[in-house]
Amino acid sequence: MTRSCPLFILVVTLAAPLTGLAGPKASQSQPAEPGDAMIHDYLSRLAVQLDAGFLPTLPKADEWDKVRSQWKQEYLYMLGLWPVPERTPLNVVVAGTLQGDGYVVDKLYFQSRPHLYVTADLYRPADVPAGTKLPAVLYVCGHSNCGPVGVKVGYQCHPIWFAKHGYVCLIVDTLSRGEIKGEHRGLYSEGRQWWLSRGYTPAGVECWNGVRAIDYLAGRPDVDAERIAVTGISGGGAASFWIAAADERVKVAVPISGMADLQAYVADNKVDVHCDCMFMINIFGWPWTRIVALVAPRPLLFVNSDNDRFFPMDANERIVNRLERLYGILGAGDKVDAVVSVGEHAYRQDIRQAAYRFINMHLKGDPSVVTDSERDLYIEEGEKRTYPIDPKDLCVFPDGKGIPADQLNTTIDEHFVPMAKVEPPAAGQFDAWKTNLLVELRRVTFRTLPDRIPAAQVLADLSPNNMRMVSEEGIAFHLMNMRVSATDKPLPVILVIDLQNKPESYEWLDPVTKPTDWIFVCQPRGVGDTRWNTQSPPNRVERECALVGRTVDTGRVWDVIAAGRYLAESRPGAPIFVAGEKAAGVLAAYAALLEPKIAGVIVKDPPTSHMDPAAPQFLDVLRVCDIPDVLGMLAPRPLTIMGGNDSLVEKVKVIYTAAEAGEKLTVK
Repeated sequence: MTRSCPLFILVVTLAAPLTGLAGPKASQSQPAEPGDAMIHDYLSRLAVQLDAGFLPTLPKADEWDKVRSQWKQEYLYMLGLWPVPERTPLNVVVAGTLQGDGYVVDKLYFQSRPHLYVTADLYRPADVPAGTKLPAVLYVCGHSNCGPVGVKVGYQCHPIWFAKHGYVCLIVDTLSRGEIKGEHRGLYSEGRQWWLSRGYTPAGVECWNGVRAIDYLAGRPDVDAERIAVTGISGGGAASFWIAAADERVKVAVPISGMADLQAYVADNKVDVHCDCMFMINIFGWPWTRIVALVAPRPLLFVNSDNDRFFPMDANERIVNRLERLYGILGAGDKVDAVVSVGEHAYRQDIRQAAYRFINMHLKGDPSVVTDSERDLYIEEGEKRTYPIDPKDLCVFPDGKGIPADQLNTTIDEHFVPMAKVEPPAAGQFDAWKTNLLVELRRVTFRTLPDRIPAAQVLADLSPNNMRMVSEEGIAFHLMNMRVSATDKPLPVILVIDLQNKPESYEWLDPVTKPTDWIFVCQPRGVGDTRWNTQSPPNRVERECALVGRTVDTGRVWDVIAAGRYLAESRPGAPIFVAGEKAAGVLAAYAALLEPKIAGVIVKDPPTSHMDPAAPQFLDVLRVCDIPDVLGMLAPRPLTIMGGNDSLVEKVKVIYTAAEAGEKLTVK
């Protein structure tokens, strides 16, 4: 692979040096908390380990197609696109047409899914002979803020360039900066932690909108469906990766400043400066370079700037080196190239001309040096730009008039990824019902947990009743002995989960326990003196956890199980019960589900669903089951529910009855 000029592109770009940036707060320092170093070192180690797995897992050339097919299914799942959604009618509406100097612009919108609208502008050469089929470019945009007219209008000079050079170019608005706005920052700043449990990422929407945009281009009589490229910068660079990896009809990909690796995102905290559309939910623990590897062996130009604070050069070099190795294995070393421009995060002339040349080379067979660029098409005075077309004239819904009343863009996160609909088991079918659910939970939600979590080890005795424990490498938590009986008999042990740093608050257990029961309190990671910074934005720890295939609450379940096994080993013969209020009660249920040594569960006021912002969050769990199902899966072990929603209690009763364990369920 040479480091010179480019390949072809499906273009996504920014008019200004704005990026996949979430906002100015992302660069602010965060106040220190005692657990910051612990969680940072832990997540950084996991990130580096995942990245290191890229080269060792590369298949041989003759195995590539099979392995790539397997990887693609996992990839689509992590975007919320598996099973692949139905390709419903696009219902394209052309809202108007503009005549330019040698080109024509169609203002249009389509539905990538029913009621999910994509606003776009199609640029095409004027006066093309009938029957001519032209190469096409899908241009995906970044995070420039062009207001209600949509982000596409700020990039108009790029599709104009393509149209004036013989391409059909479709430029589409993003979900968050389009004419009908959705949300890109649910985890970053909007408190939508349930995105993790739902398996939702706006990257999935941007990818699917791009795939359907290619459906539209490929179906046009003036487009050669065998010559389609995609390109863009920053958020558009990331979208270029998403789309090209998902859709083999993209013959050339030119992502610009759109990807780093896990080491950069996690160990270097670059997750802070990106919104959620830059990330998939990494449930299968991928090295991040594997995403772009799905483009191989198609032509790929990897472009970056040497002083890009969002996509640092050390990460760029690691990714490029990995791609060189892969393309070499596939005998396609001439199909991958890299361009590094001198400067900060921006779309400078050398980048544009390299991208255009690469696309020309691979879609037209023309390697000639490109001497013009879209900068020749507008006037720039300081921060003011005068475009060939007034941005308002490119708006599909001027002044917001005519926006379809049935649009789901603003709430697409509640619809895009279907939730599992789990029916209670029929009589005699409980064991098979539970086994199927548990296998799927292990496959997608708890795949980072070992089959059996070992007992926690005592790290230090901080006081006679307070032990600092270690559950896994680099993670500490606290186990406190709050009440013991003066006997050696194996009396019941109640392990109470404390998420509020209030270890003495377990009096709610009095109606359902005995004075002789032993009481231990577990403060899992992130509570008490292992707490870390939770500043929002950018919700760093939660988002970094998802990048390495877990959640904060997945780790807390690990801690609870490790504590339970420690108590079981230190109190031979004593039954171990786990208990918790609200979110802690749900953690208790999952701990018992995954650890057979736990004898029973006590929950108080559990949330009804993981869609509740106050509920614990586990990756993609809502694609498998929900809280009532998990409580029911505890049968035939004793379960006590204190309070709780009526519908939750009723479903648990039905499941326990089907398991012939109705007498083991106590409802207070």
